[in-house]
Amino acid sequence: MDEKMLKHFEEKLLNWKQELLKEVGVTIGQNLSRERERQGDFGDLANIEADQNFMLRIRDRERKLIAKIDKCLQQIKDGTYGHCKSCGEEIDIKRLEARPVASLCIACKTEQERYER
Repeated sequence: MDEKMLKHFEEKLLNWKQELLKEVGVTIGQNLSRERERQGDFGDLANIEADQNFMLRIRDRERKLIAKIDKCLQQIKDGTYGHCKSCGEEIDIKRLEARPVASLCIACKTEQERYER
C-alpha cells in the first residue's frame, strides 16, 4: 500500500475515533442528567435502568472498537497495516474501505467464519 493510501486510512480511522469519543461525551452528559430523573414508580425506574444498561453495552462495544482503531493507527506507523494477520497477504482496499479495522483478508475471514460454525 502506498503512502497516499496509508494517509487516507489514517485520516479515516482518526475521524472515526473522534466521532466515537464525541458520542461517549454525549452519553456521559445524558447519564448525569438522568440521575436527576430517578423519580417515579418502579416501572419508570426499571425503564431508566434498562436504557442505561443498553447504552453501557453499546459504549463497551465502542470502547473495544476504539482499541481496534488505535491498534490500526499503530500498524500504520509500523508499516504493517493492511496485511492479513493469518496469511500475511495484503487485504483488499475495498475491504479496508468498508471495514478499516479489518485484520483478515476475505479468504481467511471466510475460513474463520466457516470454522466458527
